[in-house]
Amino acid sequence: LVEKGPARRDRLTEKDAVLITYGDQVTEPGKRPLVTLTEVLEAYVANAITVVHLLPFFPYSSDDGFSVIDYTAVNPDLGTWEDVERLGRRFRLMFDAVINHISAQSRWFQGFLKGNPEYADYFITVEEGTDLSMVVRPRALPLLHRFRTAEGEKWVWTTFSADQVDLNYANPEVLLRIVEVLLFYVEKGAEIIRLDAIAYLWKKIGTPCIHLEETHRVVKLFRAVLDEVAPHVLLITETNVPHEENVSYFGNGYDEAQLVYQFPLPPLVLHAFHTGEATRLSAWAAGLTTPSDETTFFNFLASHDGIGVRPVEGILSPDEIQALVDRTLAHGGYVSYKTNPDGTQSVYELNISYFDALSDPKGGEPLDLQVRRFLTSQAIMLSLAGVPGIYVHSLFGSRGDPEAVERTGHHRAINRAKFRRDVLERELADLTSLRHRVFYPYRNLLRVRAAHPAFHPNGPQQVLSLHPAVFALLRAAPDGSERVLCLHNVSGTDVEVRIEPRVLSSAGVLRDLVGGGTLSAGKITLEAYQTVWLGVE
Repeated sequence: LVEKGPARRDRLTEKDAVLITYGDQVTEPGKRPLVTLTEVLEAYVANAITVVHLLPFFPYSSDDGFSVIDYTAVNPDLGTWEDVERLGRRFRLMFDAVINHISAQSRWFQGFLKGNPEYADYFITVEEGTDLSMVVRPRALPLLHRFRTAEGEKWVWTTFSADQVDLNYANPEVLLRIVEVLLFYVEKGAEIIRLDAIAYLWKKIGTPCIHLEETHRVVKLFRAVLDEVAPHVLLITETNVPHEENVSYFGNGYDEAQLVYQFPLPPLVLHAFHTGEATRLSAWAAGLTTPSDETTFFNFLASHDGIGVRPVEGILSPDEIQALVDRTLAHGGYVSYKTNPDGTQSVYELNISYFDALSDPKGGEPLDLQVRRFLTSQAIMLSLAGVPGIYVHSLFGSRGDPEAVERTGHHRAINRAKFRRDVLERELADLTSLRHRVFYPYRNLLRVRAAHPAFHPNGPQQVLSLHPAVFALLRAAPDGSERVLCLHNVSGTDVEVRIEPRVLSSAGVLRDLVGGGTLSAGKITLEAYQTVWLGVE
C-alpha cells in the first residue's frame, strides 16, 4: 500500500459527486450485473459522477447486503473482484465496512456456535435477566437473541436483527481482523470507506451503548492506520442521530472521519417544500461548520434507507415532524419506528422515494411541476458546501415501489427497485417519460457544479435572507477567485427577490449557470420551484 493522489485538502473537489447504487442495480440477460452497471454508468454519467458507492456487494444472508457472510468475497450473483476493479478504473470507489455486526451464517459466528475456541470471544453474550434498559435501540426488535451453542443456550447481542450478530471489539483479535478487512478493501481500490452503523460499535452494560468513547477510539485507530499506509483513503461515518452527535465523528478535525453524513438535510428540505418556506432550512444551514479543511459533509437527500427524523430533533418541533409523517403516509409511503428505553416507540424514519415524498403520486399535478419541485430540491443539496451523494433512484427519477413492500414485508423495499437495462434505456430515450425529464436536467446540474470552483467542498458559504420562500446561498471558491449565488424557490408561487451588486462583487451582467441567459442585479423574479445559480458574466 502506497500513498497516491493529491494533497489531503484537495482529495475531494467541486468535480466530485458520489452515486449510491447496488451492484445489481441494472441487469440484463447473460451478463454479470457489475459488468452491466459499469457499462451503463460509463455511457450515461461520465463527467457528472466521479465516485461510485457500491452498497454491500459481498455474500450476505439478509437486509439487502447488510448482513455480510464473508467480508472479503464478492457475491457471485453480482460478479467478481475483477469486475469491481474494472469499475474502479473509470470511477473512484466507495465501499461499505459493515463491521458493527456480521451474518449469523458467517464462518465466524458458526464457529462460535460450534464451540471453536478461536471465535469464543468474537461475540457478546449476556446473562438472562441483565438490565439493558439504558441501551439506545435503533429498531423495534429484541436486543438479544437466544442461540443454541455447543456449550448450551446463550443470549447474544443483536442490535439490528437475529441474523446480524454484533462483534465484540473488546477482543483485540476482532479489532485486528477488522483492520485487516479495511486494508484489504484499500488493496481492492476503495478510496472512501463507509463505517456502517458505527455509533453502536462498543458495548458497555449500564450505558446507552451509543457514541461511547471507546467507539471514537476505534475510529481514531482506523484513521491512524489509514493515514500511515494509505493516506489517500477517506473515512465516512454513518450515524443517523441528532446533528451534534453526528458531527462528533469529525473528532478534532484531523483524527476521526473526514466525512460525515448530513442527516438533517433530507427532512429539512422536505419540510421547506411542504410548507413553502425555507426559514428553518436557512437557519440551520447558517450554523454549519466543520472543524478543519480536512473535513466536510456528505450531503444527501435519499439513500437505500429511509428518511431519518431523529436528526431534526431540536430543529423541527414535534408537530412539524408529525406533519412530515402525515404527508409521507398520505403520499403512499410508510413509517418505521424505534423502541425507546421506557418501552414506548417513536418514529425513526420515513420510507418513501424522495420524488413521492415531495409530490403525491395520486395528486394529479402536472408532471413538469413535480419535476421542477424535485430538481430544485436536488439543487439545494448540490449547492451546499460538502460532497453530494446522489441515490441512483433520485438520479434516474424513480417513484416508489409499494408492491415490493407488500412482497417482502420490509418498508425499505419501497426505494430499492432494480432496473432492467433495456427498460431503463428505453425510458431514458423517451422524451415524455419521468426518467428522461429528471435524469438529463439532473446530469446538467452536476456538470455545472463540477465546472465552478465556488462549489468546492471546503469553499465558504453564506446563507442570505432574501425571501421566506427562497433558500439563498452564496458560495465562493477557497481562493476567492469565483462567487456563485444559488437561489431556490421552495414554493409553488412566483416570488421576487432583490440582488444587490455587492453580493457578487459585480455591477455588471450576471449569468444563469443552470438555465442559461443573462440578467442584471436588482429585482429578479423566481418562478414556482425554480433554481437559478448566478455567476458573473
